[in-house]
Amino acid sequence: MVTPSERAETFEAHRAHLLAVAYRMTGTLADAEDLVQEAFLRWVRVEDEVDEPRAYLTTMVTRLSIDHQRSARMRRERYVGPWLPEPVLGERALAADAATELADDVSMALLLALDRLSPLERAAFILHEVFDVGYAELAATLERSEAACRKLVERARASVRRSEPKRRTPKEEAERILGAFLFAVNSGDVEGLSQLLTEDVVLYSDGGGKVSAALRPILGPSKVARFFVGVAKNHPLPPGHTVELAVVNGAYGVVIRLPDGVEQILSFELTSDGRIARIYGVRNPDKLARAAAAIGHPTPSP
Repeated sequence: MVTPSERAETFEAHRAHLLAVAYRMTGTLADAEDLVQEAFLRWVRVEDEVDEPRAYLTTMVTRLSIDHQRSARMRRERYVGPWLPEPVLGERALAADAATELADDVSMALLLALDRLSPLERAAFILHEVFDVGYAELAATLERSEAACRKLVERARASVRRSEPKRRTPKEEAERILGAFLFAVNSGDVEGLSQLLTEDVVLYSDGGGKVSAALRPILGPSKVARFFVGVAKNHPLPPGHTVELAVVNGAYGVVIRLPDGVEQILSFELTSDGRIARIYGVRNPDKLARAAAAIGHPTPSP
């Protein structure tokens, strides 16, 4: 007979893995933590012996995440402005404990690509491509045939790979590019800033209707440059603010702090020729809370 303390200890040994699964399924750390906690409450009530706790718990969290995503898609339709994943800071934050190509990828680009999939496609892709789950186990988890799971993975793979993941930019190069970006913004150099951006650059700004943000993606180097320079000119940051380089979802980014907390986190997708292709700006205070807590600074009230 397994005691409650032994069952809890087993769960804790797999918590990081389960959180990594749930975050990729939801794109929101708060929801991921809630789903993992729900899995824990269900796990401690299991009376039978479980031969493979990791597989059992992964199935439980995956099914909870699928149900969550089905309702989240309806809530997303009412979201004000572009929706972005909740940013996570750190070099290997939520990295998967698997030896796959995508094991360390929690980039904004990948999470947004995953968000375009159906919940079943998303689950199939994440478990197979990120966590290296075989088709037999995947079929049991999703309660589909192996052939159906193969089709789910193939469709998801085709959609995700169209996002064209970029190479990882060396730290020194990224610091140079982002330093030039910040200098151009602060000096009001629209032309210089435009030259740092690709022709198809896109800015996504997520305020969630709680703080000011662009309500639609901004496309093109001239428009993106004018947007940043205009914000810096018309809404200057107060004395005491800091702008720090950071690793955001595995990519290089910027954390902007005001005296009373984190105001915005920017993540940048860089190209091989040293330009900026995508900018993801998270301003929604609900999505900044955990990142701010991780670096010891609360978020300001909206």
